[in-house]
Amino acid sequence: MTPKGFRNKEEQVATESFSRFTGRILAVLATLLMLAGEAYAASERVIYSFTGGADGGYPDSDLVMDRAGNLYGTTVEGGLGSGTVFKLTQSGNAWTETVLYAFKGGEDGAQPYGGVTLDLQGNIYGTTVVGGLSIGPCVDSGCGVVFKLTNCGGIWTEAVIHSFTGGHDGYGPGAGLTFDRHGNLYGMTPTGGANGLGVVYQLKPGANGTWQESVIHAFTGDDDGASASAGRLILDTAGNLYGVATTGGANDDGTAFELRPTPSGWRFKTLYAFEGDPYPGYPYGALAFDSSGNLYGTTYYGGANDLGSVYELSPAGGLWTETVLYSFKGGTDGSSPISNVVFDDKGNVYGTTSEGGAGQCSCGTVFKLTRGSSGTWTETVVHSFKGAPDGGFVYNGMIRGPAESFFGTTVHGGIYNEGSVYQFAP
Repeated sequence: MTPKGFRNKEEQVATESFSRFTGRILAVLATLLMLAGEAYAASERVIYSFTGGADGGYPDSDLVMDRAGNLYGTTVEGGLGSGTVFKLTQSGNAWTETVLYAFKGGEDGAQPYGGVTLDLQGNIYGTTVVGGLSIGPCVDSGCGVVFKLTNCGGIWTEAVIHSFTGGHDGYGPGAGLTFDRHGNLYGMTPTGGANGLGVVYQLKPGANGTWQESVIHAFTGDDDGASASAGRLILDTAGNLYGVATTGGANDDGTAFELRPTPSGWRFKTLYAFEGDPYPGYPYGALAFDSSGNLYGTTYYGGANDLGSVYELSPAGGLWTETVLYSFKGGTDGSSPISNVVFDDKGNVYGTTSEGGAGQCSCGTVFKLTRGSSGTWTETVVHSFKGAPDGGFVYNGMIRGPAESFFGTTVHGGIYNEGSVYQFAP
């Protein structure tokens, strides 16, 4: 995922308006000002600030929560230099971070984007975009891996369960993984595959801890789309997979798709081809089902102002129709959402934008969409990120925790401007 105005995320880090050391000094001064009266909005607080050192930095990660209320995610940087898997544990109002695993690079994998997935036994699964056994056509640090972390006596050990080759199996997996009820894992890569445009893959567990990878769809760039998104796949109760491709499709603005298992293999179906400005275009975030079976998501571009949108896809008679719920305006309103959305008990929709907001840094927002009696939706910006010591630049969505609280990450901000985990309470 490359933010607008930058060649890559690393360039965005390099062009911050102050160095890390200066940032730390400014952050301390900002904290003192906050204590003197410049407080955060009452509904949002940073619960952990990464230092960029051994604890990790640049958490471009979804979060997951276990049954005990602990949070898990990944950092792209820090640890031993190649990123980490971390856990946050709550005690009263305080949260403590533990690094469960620090990647070494090489065969081990490096730069874990997208977060992790837990199985019923508490094992942790995720992906790294580089590293692994095979160099192949990839960069000199490898084509990426799928990893498993297992806890034995309080010590977490890593096993690489698949190293991507950059050939038919894909290259650079940067999305979280999804389990089905049979214990199979599913994920996507944005590049590689038979056509070089990304794949959807399955990992099936075998004997003695082995896993078998198979490609269940290779994107062609035609009506099916191209460049599998950074959002993880979702499953319905019948075991069908749903996701989005960021580009390609009939209008070259991305697609929403379904993969249905059949006795002869997986059947791919394009549910909707995004149209772009003034309609949604370029979906990066994952889809989400509501209680009626409609799908919701966001797009980075498109909408009435070409600054991103929130959309709904509704099934009727075997076809899916799109409704634009909101088009972002930029400025204080926010723009360029990359995230999934989540719902509260009343059916309100919450999400994040990667840019915009009331802060001078244009560090992103948390927004709320409320459906009126006429069926129209109203947007409210419920938090604008201010940058250090608040969070800054929201590249991922939120998860819902207990008591209708929500949790998410920012890739910058926090006390040290190395990223944060925040809690938001409506």
